[in-house]
Amino acid sequence: MRRAFGILGCCLALLLLLPAARSSPHRLRRQPRPGGGFFGSLGAADPACKNRPLDLVFIIDSSRSVRPEEFEKVKIFLSKMIDTLDIGERTTRVAVMNYASTVKVEFPLRTYFDKASMKEAVSHIEPLSAGTMTGLAIQTAMDEVFTEEMGTRPAAFNIPKVVIVVTDGRPQDQVQDVAASARAAGIEIYAVGVDRADMQSLRIMASEPLDEHVFYVETYGVIEKLTAQFRATFCAADVCALGTHGCEQVCVSSGGSYLCDCYEGYSLNPDKRTCSAVDMCAPGRHECDQICVSNNGSYTCECYEGYTLNLDKKTCSATDMCAPGKHDCAQVCLSNDGSYSCDCFEGYTLNPDKKTCSAVDMCAPGRHDCEQVCVRDDLFYTCDCYRGYTLNPDKKTCSRAITSSLVTTEESCKCEAIAALQDSVTSRLEALSTK
Repeated sequence: MRRAFGILGCCLALLLLLPAARSSPHRLRRQPRPGGGFFGSLGAADPACKNRPLDLVFIIDSSRSVRPEEFEKVKIFLSKMIDTLDIGERTTRVAVMNYASTVKVEFPLRTYFDKASMKEAVSHIEPLSAGTMTGLAIQTAMDEVFTEEMGTRPAAFNIPKVVIVVTDGRPQDQVQDVAASARAAGIEIYAVGVDRADMQSLRIMASEPLDEHVFYVETYGVIEKLTAQFRATFCAADVCALGTHGCEQVCVSSGGSYLCDCYEGYSLNPDKRTCSAVDMCAPGRHECDQICVSNNGSYTCECYEGYTLNLDKKTCSATDMCAPGKHDCAQVCLSNDGSYSCDCFEGYTLNPDKKTCSAVDMCAPGRHDCEQVCVRDDLFYTCDCYRGYTLNPDKKTCSRAITSSLVTTEESCKCEAIAALQDSVTSRLEALSTK
C-alpha cells in the first residue's frame, strides 16, 4: 500500500510538470558561465539570494504588431521583474524605454528607488504603435539614459550597465553597428524575442555568449515566466544578508564576497570596516554660496546678514535692508550691499545710537552764513542786521544805513502846520491882552 501511494505521488507530480514543460520559455542553450559578469543561479527560495547592484534599462517594443492585450503582458513582465530585483539608490536602479518608430524614455535611472512607485509608473505606459526602430532605441539608451545626469553611477563604482530588449519583430534600422558600439561601451545586452521575432536580429544585438543572452518565448502569454531565469542570471550570494560581515554601516555584496561602505557624510576608515563623519563644510565638499553649516554628516546652507537663501537652498541674494519693517532708522535708511546705515533729514543730526535723530541749532556758530544776525525759524533760519545797518539783496550781508540831511516833503508839511498853529495862538493871545 505504501509503495502504491509512492507510485501514485510520482505520477501526479509528473502530470503537474508536463504542462509547464510544454509552455516554458527557453534560451538557445543554458550552461553555467564560470568567471562571467554575473553569478549563476542559487535556489529561488534562498533568502540570501539578491541580485548584485545594476544599472538596468528595459527597452520594450510597442510597435503596431504588438496588440494592446500583448503589451499589457509585457507590463506585467516588467512588474514581476521589478519584484525580483533588489531596487534601491545604492543597489539596482531601473529605467524603462518604450520604442516603435520613435523612442520614449518612460523614466530614467534616477527617478524611482522603490518598487511601488516604479510599478505604478509602469502601469501607465502606453504603446507608441508604428515602426520597430530597435537600433535607434539602443542609441538613445547610450546617449540619454546611461549618463550620470540621468542616474547612471560613475565608472569608478564598477556597477554593471545592462539592457534587456523585448521585441516581437525585425528591426527596421541598422541595429548591428549600434549594438556593437553599446557593447564596446561596456553595456551588456540581453535580447528577448517573442512570437514573430527575428532570431538573427536577436543574435546580432545580444552580448556574448549568446546562449546566455538570447531568450525566446512563443507568446506574450508566457513572457512573465522569464523572470525566474533572469533572477537566476542576476543572482549572487548576498554575503551581507548572512550576518557574517563586520561593516559598521553599509555592507555591499560583490560576487560572493562583500565590501564595506558608509552613509552619505561619512568616509571609510583605513580598516575598511568602520566609518567616520566627514566635515561636509570643508572647502570643495559643499555647494553653499556663503555659509555652510555642518550637521552630523550632512550640511545646510545659510546667508550673511542682509542676504536671503534662494529656492535652490544654496545661493544667496541681497535683501533690501531699507524696505519697510526691515530697519530701525528714525528718519533715513541708506542701503549698502546687503547692509544699511541710518541718516537724518536736513536740520537734524544722528545721535550716538546711530539710529535716532535730534534737531540741530541752525544758528549755532559755523552752521549759518549770516554776516551779522541769525534768526532761527524752526529748522531753518533767516539773516538780519544790527541797528543802523540794512540787509543786502543777497539776504546774508549787511550795509550801514545812510541818514539824509534833507527834510522830506511829509516832514516839511508837518512843520508848516505846527508853525501856523503857533502863529494863530500868538495872535489870539495878543488880542486878548489888548482888551
